[in-house]
Amino acid sequence: MAKKKQKQSGGTPATVALTAAGREFTVHSYEHDPAAPSYGEEAAQAMGVEPTRVFKTLLAEVDGALTVAIVPVAGSLDLKALASAAGGKRAVMADPAAAERATGYVRGGISPLGQRRKLPTVLDASAAEHATVCVSAGRRGLEIELSPADLAALTEAVTAPIGRD
Repeated sequence: MAKKKQKQSGGTPATVALTAAGREFTVHSYEHDPAAPSYGEEAAQAMGVEPTRVFKTLLAEVDGALTVAIVPVAGSLDLKALASAAGGKRAVMADPAAAERATGYVRGGISPLGQRRKLPTVLDASAAEHATVCVSAGRRGLEIELSPADLAALTEAVTAPIGRD
């Protein structure tokens, strides 16, 4: 995997953060179909990647505090497991507008990297089963492929089994 050089003006906050951190990553772009029922499944299919390797970034409120959850697009988020992993008692999905304001990204293009505000983050433990995973690069139709270790380190994520099949 070659390190991609992204100019500040040409990259997204996610690619700029990866470049600044000196991490290796690959950018994958594809033509986004606004009618696609699932952004993540669309990305997996367009890139020819197993859906278990493509992760979606979801925002939830754990005991009232916004928290980022990164889970495979092939499954769903277990809110109880997220609350436990984040040290809380109760989790509910965040309001989409609040998620967009806090991250600086639009729904369907929320990246766990380069967010406007540093939020507690939990990465599903299944990420460790893969040499690389893909997450949104901050725009619909743009994905970043990187190692799960780099993703966890850069987001300061706790790793826990928070995904459901």
